[in-house]
Amino acid sequence: MTPRYRPYQSYSDRLLQDTAYLNSNRNLTERIVDRIILQLNRVYPQVLSNKEAEKFRSLKTPLRIRLADLLKHLPRKGERECQEFYRALQNNADKVYATLPSRNNLNTSDPLGISPNEEKMILNDHGPVFFLACFSVAAGLAFLMYYNNPEVKSPDSAKKVFGFTAIGFGRHVRNILISFLEDAV
Repeated sequence: MTPRYRPYQSYSDRLLQDTAYLNSNRNLTERIVDRIILQLNRVYPQVLSNKEAEKFRSLKTPLRIRLADLLKHLPRKGERECQEFYRALQNNADKVYATLPSRNNLNTSDPLGISPNEEKMILNDHGPVFFLACFSVAAGLAFLMYYNNPEVKSPDSAKKVFGFTAIGFGRHVRNILISFLEDAV
């Protein structure tokens, strides 16, 4: 059973969780692993020393053994080193990085713990600007419908309001408002 991703889970813990997957993944070719090791060797400050990089790039040792050794070595070095490994993995093998078990748990875990049924009841989170924009459109349409009614005699001040509101809108809306003024006159 793989542990669920927690928001505070360290990169070392994530690397331990992903080790089996990375060792068995056939998309991590010799070339990609070499690129990752070179990036870890060249990043400042160095994650891997030159001697360590040579050890993990040695062609005398099979790729899977070198990769397993690297994945055991990085958590012992520290949290920043594991983070740099994930950065190198993302840069060099984005498809593998996207399918990591810890990433999948990150995407599927619900930090609020809300069930799908409760989630349907929660209001959307567009914010106050979205609410004000929708309310303004609804109020404007109601205003237009009220004064467009032929039974209601609109005072001259209402026509002036329509004329001035046409200034701030785009071409299409402006044409509609001006045509309404011409029809009303």
